[in-house]
Amino acid sequence: MDFDHHLAELSVSSPCIPSGEDFHFYYKFREFRRPIEEIARRTQSMLERVGSAEHIWGRGAAFPGDIDDAYEWLVNANEEVLELVDELVDELRRIRKEEEEEYENGFGSGCARRKNEWFDSINGMDEETLGSKPKVPFHIPTIRKPQYVYNIVVSNANQPFEHVLLEKSEDGQRFIHPLEKLSVLGFVDKENLENLVPVKPPSIECTPFKLVEEVKGLKELAAKLSSVNEFAVDLEHNQYRSFQGLTCLMQISTRTEDFVIDTLKVQKHVGLYLREVFKDPTKKKVMHGADRDIIWLQRDFGIYVCNLFDTGQASRVLKLEKYSLQYLLQHFCGVTANKEYQNADWRLRPLPDVMLRYGREDTHYLLYIYDLMRIKLVALSKECQGSDDPLVEVYKRSYDVCMQLYEKELLTENSYLQIYGLRGAGFNAQQLAVVSGLFEWRDILARADDESPGYVLPNKLVLEIAKQMPVITSNLRRLVGKSKLSYVERNLDVIVNIVRHSMKNAAAFEEAALRLKEEHAASVSNIVPVTDGADAPQMPNSKIRHAEKGNTGIENATYISILENCLPSSNPKEESSQHQDKNGKVKVKSDCLTSDIPRVSLTISENREDANVSALSTVKVEK
Repeated sequence: MDFDHHLAELSVSSPCIPSGEDFHFYYKFREFRRPIEEIARRTQSMLERVGSAEHIWGRGAAFPGDIDDAYEWLVNANEEVLELVDELVDELRRIRKEEEEEYENGFGSGCARRKNEWFDSINGMDEETLGSKPKVPFHIPTIRKPQYVYNIVVSNANQPFEHVLLEKSEDGQRFIHPLEKLSVLGFVDKENLENLVPVKPPSIECTPFKLVEEVKGLKELAAKLSSVNEFAVDLEHNQYRSFQGLTCLMQISTRTEDFVIDTLKVQKHVGLYLREVFKDPTKKKVMHGADRDIIWLQRDFGIYVCNLFDTGQASRVLKLEKYSLQYLLQHFCGVTANKEYQNADWRLRPLPDVMLRYGREDTHYLLYIYDLMRIKLVALSKECQGSDDPLVEVYKRSYDVCMQLYEKELLTENSYLQIYGLRGAGFNAQQLAVVSGLFEWRDILARADDESPGYVLPNKLVLEIAKQMPVITSNLRRLVGKSKLSYVERNLDVIVNIVRHSMKNAAAFEEAALRLKEEHAASVSNIVPVTDGADAPQMPNSKIRHAEKGNTGIENATYISILENCLPSSNPKEESSQHQDKNGKVKVKSDCLTSDIPRVSLTISENREDANVSALSTVKVEK
């Protein structure tokens, strides 16, 4: 008999089973009670086996003993099975569609190519073949995490980053950067730049290239850099699949050679062999938009840069039309850079030729651009006699970039207020409590598994969950939809539990909710116009690694909310005030209204076997 026939028989016979008072009457008789108990036992055993099938759910889901909980569990299980079937059907349709398209395009058997195979397929193609906008994956989920493959050890503990290679001040309160003992004027070019002849590099195809993947190659590179006076540097980074970020590639160019270091494979040795040459104040390091690169070098390799010429800062002093490296390559070298790979998944190994070429382009022409910019800066100084020397100004700005010290992002009582979009969400105290609870949960999980908080639980979903506050798993599943967020899928019950407990502690967030609403209302009126040529408000150091590399100038009239960028005031009662700067422009000073806000602290069980399946154990209010 087929399944439909069994289902029809069951449907016909089910009305014959006594219900209500009749069921309890018949249950007193052994002849009725025994088969019912046997059916109940077999049913519960079967459901427990279904719930423990981790290869289906990705987690254990024990069948509850309470009848009310059991009903909800069964409803959720049915929904999950149906959604899983739906996803598999969609995936099958997608694969079949790709097979049909590939067959029509003459790709042969029609096996769908994986994303890393796509990279292999584009090796050697020119830009015309690829088209103007090739689809470069930002994230390739099939890549095994480099932290595991190459045994990269990181410390994500909620403690300040220790710059162990630096000296400390006499009071022991801060680290001393090597640059503090050096004068910026000592880095300014001494030779007569008016007669400087720019050294144009040969084409990439004609330039010797070395991919450094072993310690031996790293030693040879260090020896070559010790024999030159200047070299160009750039880094490729991945922020999405690690908590603090991971440097995946380092590109270095001299006047005659290009090098690409696979920093994932030789991560432990990069600092050991290159630290001194980067620190050497007699050697010029040329970088573009080095704000983030400087702190990545410190964090991953203990490298501190001295004597930097930042072409991004030079482009601002020269007031060029744009500040991006892409523009400089076109403007000075006539090279059209394909920046589609800027946000590619640089964890991919082996690296396709097209990505290696992209990496080389970032440094190959940089020393030539450095020559041309110095000539222009000297010419500009003659036009602007009496004002600050433009060349010196570039070195001062580059000096300040190097002086930054990496700071690890720490979880504090007000960290949840950093979520983008929260200030204008208009949340009440309950919703704000949920945001705080979810923020802390994902932070703990991200640190434990070395994932970015956004990968564990995206900000947008944090706000959506807080907005709707689902208190049962089925509602949360409908809210999440087909997002395919692995951490969310594995922790639906935990998230619902956090929502429930957070809502009970809403009283602790009444003041915070009120302040956020007042702050948002004030931000509508307290705005400062920033026009061409004006510097944008400086971001706090803790946000430097999130700044965009390249063109950070503000074109046309742009309005920037002061309150979106202000830091928590040490005096919450400080009143807003206005003052005029030396140019007569009115600026608004306003305290942040988010200081001294209590929060709910979620204590996660430390005895869990798997950090991915954490459980909420207690909730307490910190005063």
